Amino acid sequence: MKKSEKYKKERKEVALFMRRLYRQGLTTTSGGNISLKISERIILITPSATDKGRMQWKEIGIMSSSGKNLTPELKPSIEHEMHLLIYQKKKDITAIVHAHPVFASAFTAMKCKINTNLTAEAKAICGDPCFVPYALMGTKELASLASESITDSDILLLENHGILTTGSSLLQAFDKLEVLENAAKMTLIVEMTGKKKPLNKLRIRELEELFR
Repeated sequence: MKKSEKYKKERKEVALFMRRLYRQGLTTTSGGNISLKISERIILITPSATDKGRMQWKEIGIMSSSGKNLTPELKPSIEHEMHLLIYQKKKDITAIVHAHPVFASAFTAMKCKINTNLTAEAKAICGDPCFVPYALMGTKELASLASESITDSDILLLENHGILTTGSSLLQAFDKLEVLENAAKMTLIVEMTGKKKPLNKLRIRELEELFR
């Protein structure tokens, strides 16, 4: 196998989910990043400054878990340090999706909680997302703040920035982002109508038992 074709299957999957994010309006042409941990030593990650809507597998970079770029011809995402630190803190995950869906990201700017108690699906899949204080994108400060918060939730609301989700697979991390965006839309709708009726404590306990 040519070195350039290493981990082709897994890189194709990462590229597929990035194109899917873009097609579904969950991120912009230049925004967002995805990574996949394929072993304790190897992480695949999307690059910086590329068209997310047309991303191909050969553009997906390969990094060591210590942060060495194993595909020097590719420039990894500016958020790669945040991904690496989160993998170190949360050993049970293999995928991270970071994007800027409009409605959920609006809540990070308003510093308001997204109500995941409005539907059973949102509560079961998203739980209670955690807020992360603002830090400049691509910095060690943001990476540190995000990794410190990831033990409290699988989903992070990065203040005035966007959303980060984690999962045991790319599909699971993607699903959390998609469901959270729908929950954000529902939160706005019920707040505007004033007819909010979230799940009560008994129904939440039933869900916790079901998915335990």
